[in-house]
Amino acid sequence: MKFKKGITFILGLLLLMLAACTPTEKSESQLHEKKQITDDEEMVFSFEHPQTKQKYKIIHANQLFYPYMEKVKENPNLSSSETLDLYKKEVIQPIYQDCFENGEYYHMAETLLNTVPSRLTEIQMVSEKMETHKAEINQLIQESLLKSADLLPSQSDVAVCVFPSATNNRIPFAVGAGKIILPLYLNVLDDGIKSTVAHEYHHSVWAEKYLNKDVGASVLDSIVFEGKAVMFEKTVYPDYGYTAKNVTYNKELWSKVEPDLHKYDSNRTSDILYGGKGLPKNYGYSEGYKMVKSYLDLHPNQTPEDWTALSAQEIFEEGKYLEHYQ
Repeated sequence: MKFKKGITFILGLLLLMLAACTPTEKSESQLHEKKQITDDEEMVFSFEHPQTKQKYKIIHANQLFYPYMEKVKENPNLSSSETLDLYKKEVIQPIYQDCFENGEYYHMAETLLNTVPSRLTEIQMVSEKMETHKAEINQLIQESLLKSADLLPSQSDVAVCVFPSATNNRIPFAVGAGKIILPLYLNVLDDGIKSTVAHEYHHSVWAEKYLNKDVGASVLDSIVFEGKAVMFEKTVYPDYGYTAKNVTYNKELWSKVEPDLHKYDSNRTSDILYGGKGLPKNYGYSEGYKMVKSYLDLHPNQTPEDWTALSAQEIFEEGKYLEHYQ
C-alpha cells in the first residue's frame, strides 16, 4: 500500500512539473511565431481590392539584402560560386515562391536570379532610402494596382517584388501572371512608379488570360504586346508615362521593319523593340503603342478588357495601320 501511495505521489509530482513546464514552452513558441509574423509584416505589405477581393502583396526585398551583405563582408574569401549560393539562399529563396515560381516569362528573371549583385555600397544606400520611404512606396504601388484592376480585372493574386538597384537602367518586368519585379534606384521615387506598375500589371493579366505557351510570338505579336501595355499605362495615368513614345510615322524606319513583322526571330524582335541596327531606342514600343492607338481611334468604344483580348493581327488590320505609311 505504501508502495502504491509512493508511486501515486511521484506520478502526481511529475504531472505538476509537466504542467508547470508546458506554459513556458508554449509561450516561447508563441514568441517565435510572433517574431516571424512581425518580420513578415516588416517586409510584406498586403491588401485586397475592396470590391473583387483580389489579393495583393508588396514585397520589400531590400530587407533581405542586409544579412546577405553582412555575411559577404564577414567572409571576404568566398569564391564566386559560394557568393552566388549565399545570394540565392539569403535573398532569392525566401521570396522565390511569390516572385518567381512558375512564371510564364521566367527567362526574364535569369539575370536577377543568377548574377551576384555588385556595387553593394550603392545597394545599401538604395535599401536605406527604400526603408525610409516604405510607406510612400506602398501607397504609390497600391494606388496603381487598384486603379489598374478597376480597368482590367484579374483572378490572380499579385505580388510586386521591389528590389534595390545600384543603377538606373534596371528594367522592371513581369515574370508572369501575378509576379512583377520592380527595381528601384535613388532617383526614381516618384509618380513614374505608378505608370510602371500599370504597364507590368497589363503584362501580368495578359499572361494569365491569353498566353498560349504552345504558340510562338512573331515580331508583330511582341510589338503589339508591348504596345498594349504602353496604351494601358497611358489609360490609367494619362498625364505621365513610364515609356517614352515617338508618335511620328517615319517611312524610312518602317521600311526596315515591315518585312520582318511575321518572322519568329527573337533577336530581330529585340532589335526592333529596344532599338538597334539603325532603329532608335524603344522603336518597337512606340510602334506598338501607335498600332493600338490607330485601332482605338477607329473603335473608340472598346474597353481595355476588349482590346487586350484581341490578337496582334486584329489590332494591326482592323486599325488600318499600314495606311499611316502610304
